[in-house]
Amino acid sequence: MKRLSVLAATLSPVALLASCGSGYSTGEPTGEAISTPSRTGDFDGDFAISEHGTFNEPWASAFVPGTQKLFITEKPGTAKIYDVATRRTATVSGLPQVDYGGQGGLGDVAFLPSESSNTINGRTIYLSWVEAGSGDTRGAVVGRGQLTCAQAEACSISGLDIVWRQTPKVTGRGHYSHRIVFSPDEQYMFVTSGERQKKDPAQDRSNTLGTIVRLNLDGTPAAGNPFASEGSPTDEIWTYGNRNMLSIDFDSEGRLWEIEHGPQGGDELNLVQPGKNYGWPVRSNGINYDNSNIPDHTPDDGFTKPVISWSPVIAPGNMVFYQGDLFPGMDGDLIVAGLKTQALIRVAFDGESAREIARYDMGERIRQVVEGPDGALWVLEDGEGGRLLELRPE
Repeated sequence: MKRLSVLAATLSPVALLASCGSGYSTGEPTGEAISTPSRTGDFDGDFAISEHGTFNEPWASAFVPGTQKLFITEKPGTAKIYDVATRRTATVSGLPQVDYGGQGGLGDVAFLPSESSNTINGRTIYLSWVEAGSGDTRGAVVGRGQLTCAQAEACSISGLDIVWRQTPKVTGRGHYSHRIVFSPDEQYMFVTSGERQKKDPAQDRSNTLGTIVRLNLDGTPAAGNPFASEGSPTDEIWTYGNRNMLSIDFDSEGRLWEIEHGPQGGDELNLVQPGKNYGWPVRSNGINYDNSNIPDHTPDDGFTKPVISWSPVIAPGNMVFYQGDLFPGMDGDLIVAGLKTQALIRVAFDGESAREIARYDMGERIRQVVEGPDGALWVLEDGEGGRLLELRPE
């Protein structure tokens, strides 16, 4: 095992302000990120890191429930399954044709936790990817199929059918979001649907751009959605006014959270609540890329406020609520993969309040972090040749 010491940047509020510069925003009640020292007896930030190969633009990963096999998607349209016990890598066939370019390609992967056994064969698998449309348009989709591994190093997906499409398809190659999570009772599937860098559709409920949708497992609109009476596709919408949501997850209390990219400044951690409007592009704690102003969130603006807002941005890749006991004091905390920050960002919670408590410097852009079966953290670096890293306490 290659052993590396990773710096834990547990900053006081004063130190964080100094490190962030004049763009750091501190107003209430938007819940801006303020790092505080780690708690007594807590994990000290020193990792033992071992490398487990490289991947071609890895984008998402998930352990097949009940196994030590990690399914890894690669944005150009390929996927691998890495067995962390045997260190063998299997290829995957039967993948969809993807529209690759910009932020688009093969996206998320998700499995049903209830389908937990020591065999991988016959598992239901959900994938998201970008599908081409007519007239140089494209959009995100979600498909469902069956995963089988006939040989140790050769797996396939059969019966992969598209069950949901982002509406409408538009030009451009950004802000697809297309992250997937299931409700704890596995009755519903939530999918993040980015606003595709088009801004205004996020405030228009006649489409699903800039929304989180709540679906049945077959991709149909779930009963009881807040705008069901407005017809299709509005009957899919759970929240709107969102920008580019690159992760969504439930905490141990059953609350749903999402993290999304702001423009220049204003990355957000949001508590997901049905029917709520999160303000984009009318409100943001960042500014436009042309440096024009966007009004900040205010208590009386009528929009749902972020629980944490980061300026400068952290550029989140994904996030995971840690549930293990391998890292002292980390149970229940949120671990965020940082792209721009090249770090793992740790967030602690007190009910529906949250604060950043540590940053662990990784020295590379981090696309994905997941928890392994024994509580180890498995991290994927971003880009071509992105390494798969196993993190344990040193």
